[in-house]
Amino acid sequence: GSVSRLLYLLQQETSSTELRTECAVVLGSLAMGTENNVKSLLDCHIIPALLQGLLSPDLKFIEACLRCLRTIFISPVTPEDLLYTDATVISHLMALLSRSRYTQEYICQIFSHCCKGPDHQTILFNHGAVQNIAHLLVSTSYKVRMQALKCFSVLAFENPQVSMTLVNVSVDGELLPQIFVKMLQRDKPIEMQLTSAKCLTSMCRAGAIRTDDSCIVLKTLPCLVRMCSKDRLLEERVEGAETLAYLIETDVELQRIASITDHLIVMLADYFKYPSSVSAITDIKRLDHDLKHAHELRQAAFKLYASLGANDEDIRKKIIETENMMDRIVNGLSESSIKVRLAAVRCLHSLSRSVQQLRTSFQDHAVWKPLMKVLQNAPNEILVVASSTLCNLLLEFSPSKEPILESGAIELLCSLTQSENLALRVNGIWALMNMAFQAEQKIKSDILRGLSTEQLFQLLSDSDVNVLMKTLGLLRNLLSTRPHIDHIMSTHGKQIMQAVTLILEGEHNIEVKEQTLCILANIADGTTAKELIMTNDDILQKIKYYMSHSNAKLQLAAMFCISNLIWNEEEGSQERQDKLRDMGIVDILHKLSQSSDPNLCDK
Repeated sequence: GSVSRLLYLLQQETSSTELRTECAVVLGSLAMGTENNVKSLLDCHIIPALLQGLLSPDLKFIEACLRCLRTIFISPVTPEDLLYTDATVISHLMALLSRSRYTQEYICQIFSHCCKGPDHQTILFNHGAVQNIAHLLVSTSYKVRMQALKCFSVLAFENPQVSMTLVNVSVDGELLPQIFVKMLQRDKPIEMQLTSAKCLTSMCRAGAIRTDDSCIVLKTLPCLVRMCSKDRLLEERVEGAETLAYLIETDVELQRIASITDHLIVMLADYFKYPSSVSAITDIKRLDHDLKHAHELRQAAFKLYASLGANDEDIRKKIIETENMMDRIVNGLSESSIKVRLAAVRCLHSLSRSVQQLRTSFQDHAVWKPLMKVLQNAPNEILVVASSTLCNLLLEFSPSKEPILESGAIELLCSLTQSENLALRVNGIWALMNMAFQAEQKIKSDILRGLSTEQLFQLLSDSDVNVLMKTLGLLRNLLSTRPHIDHIMSTHGKQIMQAVTLILEGEHNIEVKEQTLCILANIADGTTAKELIMTNDDILQKIKYYMSHSNAKLQLAAMFCISNLIWNEEEGSQERQDKLRDMGIVDILHKLSQSSDPNLCDK
């Protein structure tokens, strides 16, 4: 029952400042206990009481209140938003930054723990956090420098506005990036090296520093690779690998440099060796620590492998040739930790971009099995990456195509095309498009049955052009090879012609219309399917219109339709030619043969 009494004394104006300060100190000690202790302090409304205490003129009392606030805010049970409920609190904290090195240390620590996501970043940024904290990076106190650095690393994370501002801020005539680079040097404490590498990484990813700048290539990247080595603590290795994965994620050149720095690819294989076997009972403590970090290490290694292998074929080959790599990924797909599963799928997705690997390692390890299992009722973020991977496994040259089909993929993919989530709709239809490419008739019929005509029309009127293009790609793949074209048009002809008309009349870009005319050209190539075009005057007029269009791509596609309708050796060609002649197609062809575009001329 001491808490409420201490809080009462803390808030009494009549208490002496010494007494109020002692109360804040004792409450701060209680806050260092278990999470339940912190919860009960929060339930007694300790935060408003301490924030009120910051208005006192007495510095020692202010410092005691801040120290207690700091301890409470770094606890995982404290909601960060409690700092932002009253707008005046942030500006008051900014003003207190100049009072002493203790106020500087505690306030920076509070900010860096309470800055979660873009909304918090914006509030702190608008209250002048950058200007107020920058000069603390050169403070004489290591703790102040370190907390200020941590502040910048959370403020700049995935935030272009902050990153762009930081590049131009200078302290004592030195720009912040240069100060960060100094803090990266090997003689500095590890946490300082890691945190400044994070700041530079965020600035680089935001475009504030170029990826080929020497401070990234020669300083940040090598520093992060060092953090992955065996002689670092497990926590440092996790943070190092995750930050490096983020730094190189979208840049091929950085991926190549990282892959040949300090044998990184082999070094990461060690991340999978925890917990290591325990020999003596004295190691129980270490085992507990290893177990706690084992899945974080695996997650970090998968993420970094995914970034390393995102673009370069040789790097992917090196990764896959690392000991037991495919087995590790396959095991990762079925781990209990959702974060490890997601990272393993990401890694698999990255490697599945390699034609060579799809034919070999992926086949040898039957990767599709665990992948199909992952796709059953997974959360969206895993589904998006897993379905992208499935798209690659369904490419024509991939031997996994057959078994995936047998395991019920069509149904699964058709259901993805109905998702609210755009990325899942795109992946679902994309995978079906890959599946239909050069497939046998039964598969094509199954896809059409699984999708249903309603759903096909739904996809063709999707507001996203990606969905539309992939759906047209699917149609084009379904309508290839004569017997298939005739078969599908005999069952779905009316609906498909309706869809084609709809798109050719709509407001769509050139690529969409070109795909649609290519579908028509495929239909024109059928034996019986041709008639669906020849008896449809509206469509014939549209083909004629596109022959005289201002865009050469569309003119070519329209001419393909015509040439497929008029082959002399095919039955009924004479009647078709006569009808087209009467429509004035020959006159247009004469005109086009004078065209300055050699392709049009030839056609």
